[in-house]
Amino acid sequence: MQDFKPNDASPERIREILLKYWGFEAVRPLQNQAVLATVAGRDSLVVMPTGGGKSLCYQLPPLLTGRTTLVISPLIALMKDQVDALRLIGYPAAALNSSQTPDEVRGIWDALREGSLRLLFISPERLFQGSLVELLGEMGITHVAVDEAHCISQWGHDFRPEYRRLSELRVRMPGVSFQALTATATPRVREDIAQQLRLRDPVTIVGTFDRPNLTYRVHQRTDLVEQVVGATQRHKEGATIVYCISRKDTENLADELRRRKIKAAAYHAGLGAGVRQRVQEHFKQERLDVVVATVAFGMGIDRSNVRCVVHAAMPKSVEAYQQETGRAGRDGLPAECLLLYSAADAMKWSRIIELSAREHETEPAQVTHQLQMLEELRRLVTGSRCRHRALSEYFGQEYVAPSTEGCGACDVCLRESREVADSTVIAQKILSCVFRVSGGDPERPLSFGAKHIATVLRGRATADVMRRGHHELSTFGLLADIPMDTLGNYIDQLVDTGLLGREHGQYPTLYLTSSSWEVLRGKRSVELRTTRAETGVAPRAESEAAGPFDAGLFERLREVRRELAGRFEVPAYIIFGDAALQEMARVRPVNLEAFRTVKGVGERKAADFGDRFTAEIAEYCRTNGLSTNNSSVPGRRASKASAAGRGSLRARSFEMFDQGRSVEDVASQMGLSPATIAGHLARYIEERKPADISAWIDPATYELITSAARKLNADRLKPVFDHLAGLVPYDKIRITLTHVMGSRVGED
Repeated sequence: MQDFKPNDASPERIREILLKYWGFEAVRPLQNQAVLATVAGRDSLVVMPTGGGKSLCYQLPPLLTGRTTLVISPLIALMKDQVDALRLIGYPAAALNSSQTPDEVRGIWDALREGSLRLLFISPERLFQGSLVELLGEMGITHVAVDEAHCISQWGHDFRPEYRRLSELRVRMPGVSFQALTATATPRVREDIAQQLRLRDPVTIVGTFDRPNLTYRVHQRTDLVEQVVGATQRHKEGATIVYCISRKDTENLADELRRRKIKAAAYHAGLGAGVRQRVQEHFKQERLDVVVATVAFGMGIDRSNVRCVVHAAMPKSVEAYQQETGRAGRDGLPAECLLLYSAADAMKWSRIIELSAREHETEPAQVTHQLQMLEELRRLVTGSRCRHRALSEYFGQEYVAPSTEGCGACDVCLRESREVADSTVIAQKILSCVFRVSGGDPERPLSFGAKHIATVLRGRATADVMRRGHHELSTFGLLADIPMDTLGNYIDQLVDTGLLGREHGQYPTLYLTSSSWEVLRGKRSVELRTTRAETGVAPRAESEAAGPFDAGLFERLREVRRELAGRFEVPAYIIFGDAALQEMARVRPVNLEAFRTVKGVGERKAADFGDRFTAEIAEYCRTNGLSTNNSSVPGRRASKASAAGRGSLRARSFEMFDQGRSVEDVASQMGLSPATIAGHLARYIEERKPADISAWIDPATYELITSAARKLNADRLKPVFDHLAGLVPYDKIRITLTHVMGSRVGED
């Protein structure tokens, strides 16, 4: 076991490890902070959205320190997939769980004793069995990473009592440092996590909650089946998860989708273990692309190419919504999150929360908190603010829209709803019907639900309507031309805006409010809205693999991926993500040297899979007359076939910088993008420290940038970029500030 030395965490060492194992050359700034905190033995609290690279924050440090990290994770299925993915890139990792054979367990303990294991995954329940904690304390564990750390907080959305025992590790393993990681946590939850885990002066790292590659849509639920069918058809190239509240709902909806020739399966806790396992495995292996499930599904799923998440009903909190929608677009490519909403959803969740509280004797304060969380989501759903802004601000972050037109990736900013003609007249007819069926006596009204009101307005003489004599009311058939689902939607909108009241209880009934009478007397207008036809995912986000690629080749490579996944018995996305396949379909490498230049291809995967993929690419290109080894596609990163290769590229660019050559000239000479060469120049300035950089930044621009940085007291790029109204490119700001400060600066 090697001793830790400070230079083990140098930028060059980090880059070397990243290339060897993961096939890319840099961590994001916040990841870097988290890694360095762990290497320094500091406690930390890391909050990064799903898809933000949270796992790397605990996977990278053990390779720098040569020590073992213990990872606490809540689900065996998730741990298994993570271990499989790590082993596939040659990373020494294992998991301890109750399903393992004695030989498997002995092998793990042998690896721990030898010091050859870098990550050991375990669930909190397994951790505290017998004397396991003490045994692990003797095995050189220097760091504990607590994944899904929000589970420790009763103020979060997924509180798990067994997580509370993790604080015991502070006493039983006193020498270790702690890292708490979660994708969703409000400031209150973050404080509770730090307190419950007894974190010592933690480094707090909070990433940007906004997911720019996701298009958020909240549409009124009108025809559930057709709306879900439409969403799945928009995303045939990837996977869709549909979330329902109840088990029965998942089965009914999955049945309806299959009747429409969509290959779908239901998933919920009431199914047999074998059935659930089969659905999960088929989904991970890309043999099944649509799963209709309760919220339990997805917690153990890390499939990167989920292109759509549909909520068939409103979830129970903003945190739950953020967590569940976070399963879409984990690869950074565009994805859609569609929430189909009815005002009845909040009522249903309220009943579930209250019934559960009585059954489990939940503390009143916790019940009140759950109901508050539900109300916060209801306000977000029914609001007309940009969805990206609303989510960011809920988690305490400012949101800066990419344009004056808004985010360009939500139903509000895309203006996907329109006002219904004669909204006020329709509302008056609905409210009048509520009054008429009540017997016309506001002091002693009879009460009926939305379905009965809509039935009367539609003019349907059902047995119940006839028995009550409601077919003789003046409002009978007043809105016969409006479909039942649409009419129910209008009633929900009136409830949401307070123009109509709805009683709580098992049979929620409608009643008139003071605002209702203002509408009926013509003193208040109403705006009912309906959803326009969906236009698909807004292609706003830049993916990791930007630019056009051959769609036919991409599909062929997906088939190869499925074949290899079956052979290695791992989920398909573990072989390569869609972003890597798309870059292969653009660069079209036909030899191993070119294959290694693809982002996401590390040494082990190049050795294991390179021949198979390059052979498929070569055959496809021969058949279709396509060029190959397109390593100089505009915008592509510099070749990363080896660290030495990159070093030689930088050395060549440094020689030309010594001659005073411009960024554009060097980029043209080397066949690389100006952005890549600008990065080389920043490193050149950091290392060579030239007194004058007027060859690349003219004096007037230099003064403009440095003046703005002094005024803002800023050492980051974005504040200066914003202050200069975007008139000066990021690269020039980076180069100038690197010269001023003597080291490279980041964008965040």
